Amino acid sequence: MTVSGQQNSVKGEAPLLILASASPRRIELLRQIGVVPDRIIPADIDETPAKTERPRAYARRMALEKARAVAATVTEPALILAADTVVTLGRRILPKAEKRETAQFCLERLSGRRHTVITSVAVMPSSAWPQGKTAERLVETAVTFNRLTPHQINALLDAGDWAGKAGGYALQGHAASFIRFLSGSSSAVIGLPLFETAQLLRGQPGHWLA
Repeated sequence: MTVSGQQNSVKGEAPLLILASASPRRIELLRQIGVVPDRIIPADIDETPAKTERPRAYARRMALEKARAVAATVTEPALILAADTVVTLGRRILPKAEKRETAQFCLERLSGRRHTVITSVAVMPSSAWPQGKTAERLVETAVTFNRLTPHQINALLDAGDWAGKAGGYALQGHAASFIRFLSGSSSAVIGLPLFETAQLLRGQPGHWLA
């Protein structure tokens, strides 16, 4: 892993940092704190919530399962970093928008209402790096949309930056002009809470971050 131009070093072979996500948002967020993953290996897991699963438990399970799935494929010393973001209305988990209709469904329900964005981030060492520690953090952020007119919803849908986003919107996209309140971590809403991620890396053996 490259951190601010310095190669991480620990006793023995330096472990790799592997991001268990192909999200360009998470890659860019890591760069903001001077972290460049050595590899990007998206986790291929079933992301269907269990029937009675609560949002916090679901987010935690997803982050850990993503890290575990990638760790199982790695034979070198490595630390796997994984995250999962969930948008909730009360106890209801809103879907990840893969289709325009899904994004519209989410935006209509978020219009004029406060909702919660839960992001869980986890780190897990590969079996070849037993010095590493499995750890996790859960971050909750309150977000409120202004009341959206049908025209505004259609404009957001036409912009297209809802694709693949939990809850059908991107804080770093066109939806930002309709968000009137945010309390918590904006980076967590985008996909990776930077303070908590940095703390997890600092908690590992070696010099992962200053």
